[in-house]
Amino acid sequence: MTRKLLAAVAITSMIACKSEMQKTPYQWPQGAKPPVATIKPHVRELHGEKVVDNYYWMYDYFGKGPDSTKVIEYLNAENAYVDTVMSGLKQFREDLFQEMKARIKEKDESVPVFKNGYYYYTRTEDGKQYYKYCRKKGSLTAPEEILLDVDKMAEGKAYYAARGFSVSEDNKLLAYGVDEVSRRQYVIHVKNLETGEVMNDRIANTEGDPTWANDNKTIFYTGKNPQTLLSEKIKRHTIGTNAAQDAVVYEEQDKSNYIGVGKSKNNRHIMIYSYATLSSEYRSIDAATPTAPFKVFQPRMKDVLYDVIPLADKFLVRTNLNAKNFRLMEAPLDKPGVENWKEVIPHRTDVLLEGVEEFKDFVVISERQNGLIKLRVRNLNGNEHYIDFGEPAYDAYASGNPEYNTTNLRYNYTSLTTPNSVYDYNMVSKDKKLMKQTEVLGGYDAKEYVTERLYATARDGVKIPISIVYKKGFEKDGNAPLLLYGYGSYGASMDAAFNSSRLSLLNRGFAYAIAHIRGGQEMGRHWYEEGKMMKKMNTFNDFIDAGKFLVSEKYTAKEHLYAMGGSAGGLLMGAVINLEPELFHGIVAQVPFVDMINTMLDESIPLTTNEFDEWGNPKNKDAYMYMKTYSPYENIEKKAYPHMLVTTGLHDSQVQYFEPAKWVAKLRAMKTDNNLLLLKTEMAYGHGGASGRFDYLKDVALNYAFLLALEGITK
Repeated sequence: MTRKLLAAVAITSMIACKSEMQKTPYQWPQGAKPPVATIKPHVRELHGEKVVDNYYWMYDYFGKGPDSTKVIEYLNAENAYVDTVMSGLKQFREDLFQEMKARIKEKDESVPVFKNGYYYYTRTEDGKQYYKYCRKKGSLTAPEEILLDVDKMAEGKAYYAARGFSVSEDNKLLAYGVDEVSRRQYVIHVKNLETGEVMNDRIANTEGDPTWANDNKTIFYTGKNPQTLLSEKIKRHTIGTNAAQDAVVYEEQDKSNYIGVGKSKNNRHIMIYSYATLSSEYRSIDAATPTAPFKVFQPRMKDVLYDVIPLADKFLVRTNLNAKNFRLMEAPLDKPGVENWKEVIPHRTDVLLEGVEEFKDFVVISERQNGLIKLRVRNLNGNEHYIDFGEPAYDAYASGNPEYNTTNLRYNYTSLTTPNSVYDYNMVSKDKKLMKQTEVLGGYDAKEYVTERLYATARDGVKIPISIVYKKGFEKDGNAPLLLYGYGSYGASMDAAFNSSRLSLLNRGFAYAIAHIRGGQEMGRHWYEEGKMMKKMNTFNDFIDAGKFLVSEKYTAKEHLYAMGGSAGGLLMGAVINLEPELFHGIVAQVPFVDMINTMLDESIPLTTNEFDEWGNPKNKDAYMYMKTYSPYENIEKKAYPHMLVTTGLHDSQVQYFEPAKWVAKLRAMKTDNNLLLLKTEMAYGHGGASGRFDYLKDVALNYAFLLALEGITK
């Protein structure tokens, strides 16, 4: 998701090490004094309560008020403190960075994707942070056209992100979005691919999602509110005209909804979607008549979600109408309302129907059963089969399938030990071909690593899946370090995927585990619903119980157990250390959503209104009182906390910088231990960190150096 410095306590602790990599504990610098944030009491009055917030003033940076300079001073002081405390690890961090970078094939190329007569792909070059976006006409042996040289476009920029590449139907114009600030406010540009000229059309403050009508001169896009960053309007732009005059074709009135616009794969429909946590709505026009008024597919229904998949002669509808785990329906093109929906695939209590990929003669249905993805290939005449994957924990998904008239399915497959692999699958013959597996330089051998699927029993008796990987030779005697990762929000499933950077932990004796806790959707829609709103505490209890299980089974011990989570997963980190701080030796909280009540009370903050159905609206007393039981910032107490590394970005539009800054300031004032508490703010980045394909590894190296040093491993 969505947010004067005084003397303080000296760090004197030394961390005992039981790692076989190095027997002596790492000596942290002694006498380093952390910043102490200025206290300016601010009283929040709500539901008959008065709550004092000593660090509310940190909100002020983007307001440019009297405290804005002090905010920067404080964040810079925290960064300087990190540099001091981690100074002895400077070379180790550089070694880790180079080690992880060396596993990446610098000169590389994506598997080409065919659309409308051209093969599209990206390629990277040695030493370059970004890429070239290219195409070839008709054949892979045809001459290369470089459509965008993002390496050149990003020169001199601290941050640069390009997205939404969309080519007109006549293949002559390319529309794309650019963000140079890292607040996800994209400027749409248009390039003439025949002349190479970037045209004068410049559309600011968008989602970076240009969608072409079939007339080759009209694009639709999503406009954002400049303050809340809500996606609030769909606009229509004609090439060569002033963007200030663009027509608003749809404006969302419900601030809890996200909206967007796109084009059906068969190129017949321009579709607007409006999506909230509990309900959705679609509108469409014929892509050949861009000035026509949009018509509602089916008016939004209370607590009903639906997706629309246009085929040649009908619509398919994925919906949870009377179907918690969703079912597949069909509707006629001329009468798409719910009264005409006809069931195609019924609801199943043990299978979540996640999505549908359409083709001229086939649909591919993504299903999730027992926490694992299955791809179901269905001919439109009704014959069907599944693609087999054969590992205990993995991730698989259809990707790179823009062409409608084909019998070829492109899908990605990965696991904790298998690098990302791109397959082409013939839906008629059932033959599959490995097109590319991401190369891990340096001699990686998957057979040297072991992956398991475990189940921890939560305190209410529910079985919590855990995916775990470690290097062969790992001993389950309670002496090994283990990093437990979790998220558990928004119904986002954390599948078991490969990460070459993670080898730097595994090769030094760490195990890595993912707790598939409630609040995600791994085990079905109920898994999500049991971990949100007034049942959110299940998310935190599941993670704690997963950690206790790993300790009891001697995969690790409390003095070697570490946890990591980001964004809403950072909220998870904040909650569990308040609930059971003694369970973890160290925590990495990345861009953590930890001041949730204050954020959810402020509707001017990006994403707030979108998420009332996820967390609750604290203006409602019942929601407020429940949120107060777990909100990390609200529940800090005078007690000992684990070692902690907290990261954020000044320009973060999802979780504003002041949430982790306030949280750390309050923790410093309250905690009774001498453990490390570090706040690292990237002053030029936002929620996703650095934009370059290597620069982000510097953040990973910081996280890993912190964890490894706590184990006494510094080589």
